[in-house]
Amino acid sequence: MPNPSKGAGQNNPGKAGLPFEEALKKLEAIVETMESEDLPLETLLAKYEEGTKLAQLCQAKLGEADLKIQQLEKEASGELKLKPVEDEGEG
Repeated sequence: MPNPSKGAGQNNPGKAGLPFEEALKKLEAIVETMESEDLPLETLLAKYEEGTKLAQLCQAKLGEADLKIQQLEKEASGELKLKPVEDEGEG
C-alpha cells in the first residue's frame, strides 16, 4: 500500500486519507474548543459530528496498526517477518 505524501489531503473534507497524527490534533482542537468556548447549539452539534468522525478514523487506524503488530513475528535469525492474515470468519 503506497504511503500518501505528508501534504496530501490537508484541506480535503473527506477525512479518509488524513494521517493519524493530523486527525488526532484536529480532534484535540475540537474538544478544547467545545470545552472552552460558549458556542451555539448548532455549532456544538457540527463540532461533535466532526469529532465523532475523526475519533472513528483514529480508532480504525489504531486497529490497522494493531493488526500489523500482531502479524509480525520474530524469526530465529532475529529478522522480523510479516505473517499472512488468517481469515477467522471463513468456514
